[in-house]
Amino acid sequence: MRAPTYKMRAKVWVYPGMVGWHFITVPKKQSSNIKKVFGAMKRGWGSLPVMATIGKTTWKTSIFPDKKRGAYLLPIKAEVRKKEEIEKDDMVALLLEVRL
Repeated sequence: MRAPTYKMRAKVWVYPGMVGWHFITVPKKQSSNIKKVFGAMKRGWGSLPVMATIGKTTWKTSIFPDKKRGAYLLPIKAEVRKKEEIEKDDMVALLLEVRL
C-alpha cells in the first residue's frame, strides 16, 4: 500500500532563538488529515516519518506536531536549502508522503 501524497505551498521560517533551524508549517488542513490517517503510527515526540520533496530534491525526514500552531512542522536541512536555493520567508512547493 502506498501512502497518499500531500501537495502544498508554504513559507519557510526560522525557529525563534535557534539560528539556522529552518521549518515549514504543514497547512492545518493537511496536518489534520495526516494526524487522522496516520496518528496511530507516531513515534518519539509524536513524529511521523515522511519522504519530502522540494524542487528536484527528495529526502527522508520526519514531521513533528506543534500544539501551538495546531499543525505539523517539517525541518528543512541545510543541504536541501543549499541545493534548492531556499532562504527564510521563501514560499516553496512541497510534496510529503508518510512512510509506512
